[in-house]
Amino acid sequence: MAMVDVTVRGGGIFGLAVAHACATRGARVRLVEARAIGAGSSGGLVGALAPHVPENWNDKKAFQLESLLMAQDYWAGIETLSAQSSGYGRLGRLQPLADDRAVEMARARAKNAAELWQGRAEWKVIEASHFAGWAPPSATGLLIHDTLSARMHPRLAAQALAAACRALGVEIVIGEAEDSGAVVWATGWEGLVELSRTLGKTVGNGVKGQSLLLGHSATDLPQLFADSLHIIPHANGTVAIGSTSERDFDAPDTVDAQCDALHTRALAICPALAGAPVIDRWAGVRPRAKSRAPMLGPWPGRPGHFIANGGFKIGFGMAPKVGEVMADLILADRDTIPEGFHVEANL
Repeated sequence: MAMVDVTVRGGGIFGLAVAHACATRGARVRLVEARAIGAGSSGGLVGALAPHVPENWNDKKAFQLESLLMAQDYWAGIETLSAQSSGYGRLGRLQPLADDRAVEMARARAKNAAELWQGRAEWKVIEASHFAGWAPPSATGLLIHDTLSARMHPRLAAQALAAACRALGVEIVIGEAEDSGAVVWATGWEGLVELSRTLGKTVGNGVKGQSLLLGHSATDLPQLFADSLHIIPHANGTVAIGSTSERDFDAPDTVDAQCDALHTRALAICPALAGAPVIDRWAGVRPRAKSRAPMLGPWPGRPGHFIANGGFKIGFGMAPKVGEVMADLILADRDTIPEGFHVEANL
């Protein structure tokens, strides 16, 4: 097997993004995935690319903002290179406002967003009647409408990104292959468990999530976030509902009554979905670093090895920027990763 400059282990969104970024800069890259592209949490259904609240600003929120602002051009480039749809669309998000205090807070955050989001997106308070028939119930009749949130179809996006990597010359191996050059470990929740074992301290683990997909066309409407539930209209005429967060689980990839409960809650939030058939259900485990931020950078005490893990619920939104900073580190020895993202921040 030919020598390469970078070996990426893991065919989820972080592994693919790192492989793509390194290949774009001219590196010879091999991506090794044990099961299938998007076999873990990157093969889910939801795909909510939503920002953190614009207040109490920090490196994590700034990093995510930059990645979300990169996303439109990034995914357009992936679609051109791969000739496949990623399902990306920046159509915003609606959230209900329960009382006067919530309205006041939302308006204060709108002022923060005007400054922090560089005038490139808005966080605003609107009348729910602007989205009659789709808006979630709101006791005040008002909603938060942010125009930064975008939707993504995780399975389509992972396949499109894999095809774009191949177009750039990345060798993708399903199964096993030897390591060569720098080695990037983007191996999901199981990788976090193994890293914890190797370091002798828990640095992360897995959180199970369940979601479902309905056959309902709402392709040009914003996503909804209400009652801790994401309702995401996809470009292919489906709507994703998710998700649960289960720290204790016996079966990582099976659905149960908790998935049914998501459906019931979604219909209460969005009656327009009544009668839409359930066409898919999904369960999987998302990698959560101890710090809750992505875990990026050198593997402590293991020269030439790097970690790109811990995307948890924001992996697809972070991916464009994650690929960029990891390529900076691996190929140019330039560390542009926020300090709180390093593995040491979880020790």
